[in-house]
Amino acid sequence: MRIGNVRGRPWLITGEGEGIDIYEASGHRFGPDLPALYERWDEFADWEPAAGRRAGFTPADLGAPSPNPRQVFAIGLNYYGHVREAGLEVPTEPSVFTKYVSSFAGAESSVELPPGTVDWEVEIAVVIGRTAREVAAGDAWRYVAGLTVAQDLSERGLQLAGAPPQYSLGKSFPGFGPTGPFLVTPDEFADPADLELGCVLNGEPVQKARSTEMVFPIDVLIEKVSQVTTLFPGDVVFTGTPAGVGAVRTPPRFLAAGDELVSYVEGIGSIRQTFTAAGRAEGSAS
Repeated sequence: MRIGNVRGRPWLITGEGEGIDIYEASGHRFGPDLPALYERWDEFADWEPAAGRRAGFTPADLGAPSPNPRQVFAIGLNYYGHVREAGLEVPTEPSVFTKYVSSFAGAESSVELPPGTVDWEVEIAVVIGRTAREVAAGDAWRYVAGLTVAQDLSERGLQLAGAPPQYSLGKSFPGFGPTGPFLVTPDEFADPADLELGCVLNGEPVQKARSTEMVFPIDVLIEKVSQVTTLFPGDVVFTGTPAGVGAVRTPPRFLAAGDELVSYVEGIGSIRQTFTAAGRAEGSAS
């Protein structure tokens, strides 16, 4: 299944720019918002929708597939190429931080750049579908509602300020956590653990990799995190970025007003962010 957050309501995506309102098609059984859908994910996954009334939408209508998660986890240094470009050692345990949910945005958004050095980080985000506690890696995919495209936008100055550094704050300005365009369930992929992801800045490819290059694959991340804390339906896990970020380039390269950033994941689609100077943002979908 492909599920979209269309103007705040869960839709079953049936084609290019069209879908079915799940709340209406299910006779008000599932929904009407995304958090309510995830709370009944087991039932929803077994639901076979009857023909419903199809309607249209635009990319600007698409909010975050999980707009109000109880918890957001993010993983640092989780691609071998990114570890190498940063000149660091491969971690032996996942580096876990958070992005605050107020940073979330949808598939198309305008992001106001704070003062400093804002970098790009394309990622695959996991949305949890079932309560997960002490889950083994071999069972982990059963707890995944689906995957979506994400950007872990990062203001590097604040991120690295202080001791310890401010990872979560530096990655949580408004609009710094766009996700979308859809949630795609694992059964839709030939192999959900082997997907191409990348991003393009003003038409120039700046990141490209496959998720098989992760240090800790998605199933292992779920195992590791669930040994410590309970994962709840709708929780979001940003799974790390591959090589190609701007901060380690020579010279370093950062986002500027007027830039367009397109991020994609194979089998899911793409999201698009444009950037404005401070005080000139037009708002963002969330």
